[in-house]
Amino acid sequence: MAAFVPPSDTRRPLLLFALTPPKRATSEADAQRVADRTCERLRGLDLDALVLYDIDDESDRNPHERPFPYLPTIDPDEFRTRYLTGWDRPVVVYRSVGKYDPDELSGWLAAQDPERVSTVLVGASASDAPVRTSLSRAQRLCAAHAPGLHLGAVAIPERHGSRGDEHERMRAKQAAGVDYFVTQVVYDVGAAKTMVSDYHYACRDVGERPAPVVFTLSVCGSDRTLAFLEWLGVHVPGWMRNDLRHTGDPLAVSYDQCVTIAAELARFCRRHAIPYGFNVESVSIRRAEIEASVRLAAHLDAHLGTDL
Repeated sequence: MAAFVPPSDTRRPLLLFALTPPKRATSEADAQRVADRTCERLRGLDLDALVLYDIDDESDRNPHERPFPYLPTIDPDEFRTRYLTGWDRPVVVYRSVGKYDPDELSGWLAAQDPERVSTVLVGASASDAPVRTSLSRAQRLCAAHAPGLHLGAVAIPERHGSRGDEHERMRAKQAAGVDYFVTQVVYDVGAAKTMVSDYHYACRDVGERPAPVVFTLSVCGSDRTLAFLEWLGVHVPGWMRNDLRHTGDPLAVSYDQCVTIAAELARFCRRHAIPYGFNVESVSIRRAEIEASVRLAAHLDAHLGTDL
């Protein structure tokens, strides 16, 4: 198995596919069926890694009712080791670090094989949320206990639009050992370009190489999925929201928009020599949306490094 290695240039963009493990109440047989079906769907794709999300409640991020109710899921590393035995490529395991105490997190980090696993450490969804381990401490634990592990972090274009400092957060995370970033779902391509542009020039000004930025794309097949994306903090431009709500086929419309967004971001990153990639996910468990996400990943796989 080849190790997961974030690229240092734009010649070979990363391609990831992400999913959330099944609910914790899922039977062993059904969890195995989900894992087997995932491997079957993705078998023909040249993916650099499979991403497994670590879901937290996140009700403190938004006072409004969650469009999809929160239900605890199988731990992503348990899902990887117990059920995804048919997956023979690297896996990126997210860790919502506030859920774990330092000793537990240190032990998990030290036990990982860098040839098989990378991790994205995620901080609290709100600054005043109670945590057992802070993100900065988790990054120090990774450096101390798993120095060979490729470490990722989250980048949020919407936060850059409101605060204007996401590029500085990214540089601080890079200094703490982060060697790639995965964004929140992108529907506002302008916000994503501004964030990565500011990051690129901030790195250039101090003689640093920017770490790869992996843009997350997700299709949207219903009003409920749209509401959930917006609840998560994804900015969907008004004209695009209108298109999705007033078309007879929102899945097809959002698929086309994801392709357009990917092409624009790829051209932008290549023009500025910014290493980049794409992470495709479905925030819905509806079969139609999952299969559309797989088709989107296949399209990107066939056109990576071109004009898409």
